[in-house]
Amino acid sequence: MEDKKITNTAKWLIRIWNIGLFTAVWFGYYNPRTYDAHWLLGGIASCIAYVAAYSWFCNTYHVFRLASSSVSDSVFGQLVAVGVSGFILYLEGCISCHGFLNAFPWLFVAALQIAGSSLCVIGVKAYFVKRLSPQKMLLVYGRDIEREAAGRFCRLLERKYPYIFEFIHVKQEGMPKEEFLSLLDGCDSVMLYEISHGLRGEFMKACTERRKGFYFTPRIEDIFCQGSEEKNLTDTPLLKYKYVYEMKSGYFGKRAFDLFLSAVFLLVLFPVFLITALCIKLEDGGPVFYRQERCTKHGRVFEILKFRSMVVNAEKDGAKPCAKHDARITKVGKAIRATRIDELPQIINILKNDMSFVGPRPERVEHVEKYTKEMPEFAYRFRVNGGLTGYAQVWGKYNTSAYDKLRYDLMYIENQSFYLDFKILVLTLRTVFKSESAEGFLEADSREMKQEIQESKNVLLQKLRQ
Repeated sequence: MEDKKITNTAKWLIRIWNIGLFTAVWFGYYNPRTYDAHWLLGGIASCIAYVAAYSWFCNTYHVFRLASSSVSDSVFGQLVAVGVSGFILYLEGCISCHGFLNAFPWLFVAALQIAGSSLCVIGVKAYFVKRLSPQKMLLVYGRDIEREAAGRFCRLLERKYPYIFEFIHVKQEGMPKEEFLSLLDGCDSVMLYEISHGLRGEFMKACTERRKGFYFTPRIEDIFCQGSEEKNLTDTPLLKYKYVYEMKSGYFGKRAFDLFLSAVFLLVLFPVFLITALCIKLEDGGPVFYRQERCTKHGRVFEILKFRSMVVNAEKDGAKPCAKHDARITKVGKAIRATRIDELPQIINILKNDMSFVGPRPERVEHVEKYTKEMPEFAYRFRVNGGLTGYAQVWGKYNTSAYDKLRYDLMYIENQSFYLDFKILVLTLRTVFKSESAEGFLEADSREMKQEIQESKNVLLQKLRQ
């Protein structure tokens, strides 16, 4: 496909540009000051270490998925990959020569790397938008989904990826098989959206027989399969469920990691804690911390700590979601919510073992009761401690549906490992700087409504012109 050729070419151009520039500055300036003996071998080893670190960060941030990633995500991923990898090698040079080296050559080259990568990403995106024809898509939605909800899902994908998706048919799963096959022949790919049990296999079989690409939303049982391992006991294939979250080696390692990291953060961020507490107190004289009952492992209730970002007694009339321009938010609150500083006191909860750094986000008690009634599988989230960040926070948004967040949380639980925890922590850096991940419910609803109104106006104007 044309988009694959373009992305692969751009990927290698960016790699050659970034790795080439680093190799030049390392051998030209840092390597002679780092290694007296074994100059060549030391330089080669250092460049290999840079390539390994750079590649890992690129893969973690999916920076080379240029078609499905936004320009900001790709550029931010390159910024982290180039910056952290270069800093690691800069520290290596400082340690080896027992002193601080001039950082300007590295910073100058890093700026060139980011500039070149950004231009390449922007150019590829512009080419996709102007030149590529989107796939002709057929969306088949389940019988429990309203057509309006299926339409919103299509519009969201078309707005975000106009060069990838064009939905020409939106049909419910109960259509006759002959109709589905006829529509399938006129499409490039199929989106199976919340298809009911039993029918999804039939749709997949038809797609594979006709060599059509297809996407599908996973069911809870699909996610459980991720926590299974292959067992070759007889000539019949078997999968055994592993209960990954109960493995003691992983638990104690995770707890030690939480204790170490929380202690380091408390020491480093103590000035931030002190300044934030003073600002909150000086603004209105109210309490510094906001306490709220949340549920963690085994459904245990604990008090989560946050810096107070709203007026005192903001929920006296009952809990309600927060919007961006909510009048209850204080002046200090706006700043600390935008920078996520309001979440920092939860490090104390981590020290107390109420939470972990990574895990499903602890829910309010009233929300747990509501969601468990609507989705019995919601109780599976309490197999592990709640987390400061998690899969749902990295890949979802503040207003992502409870069911979608549940699926993300279960994906984490069934695949958790120290490596995955570290990867999620690294990805959380992007979330901190990504405004849409924290957008309020009302803001998102308002934006969606405005977009739909504008679309309706455009359709009406076209009809009047005709």
